[in-house]
Amino acid sequence: MPDVSIICGSSSDEEIAKKAWEVLKGYNISYDCQVISAHRDPDRLDEYISASDARVFICIAGLAAALPGVVASKTKKPVIGVPVSGKLMGGLDALLSIVQMPKGVPVACVGVDNGENAAHLAARILGIGTE
Repeated sequence: MPDVSIICGSSSDEEIAKKAWEVLKGYNISYDCQVISAHRDPDRLDEYISASDARVFICIAGLAAALPGVVASKTKKPVIGVPVSGKLMGGLDALLSIVQMPKGVPVACVGVDNGENAAHLAARILGIGTE
């Protein structure tokens, strides 16, 4: 049972996921990493979320960045969104998408491409390394 689930919206996001899992390893926090698109594979995403025992989700997504919001709509567990930089807007589009969730669908958001801070925040949520 991983403590943290890292979900990438695309395989191109895996470099950012690597930044997160390297920090999680430093805290000795167990994690799982999957590439599941909220747009292209919604049924698989639903199945993964409902079967997951993770205590925190880190969702990495660019462009419309729907992934963190979709995950937050399907779980009561904490969700951290990591916006991914893009060619046209430098990640501003993803950042704004993640921080503008509707009421009742909270998503914490870290800086663009900042997988490290997502992992540090997950550790704090889990109460690890805060002594």
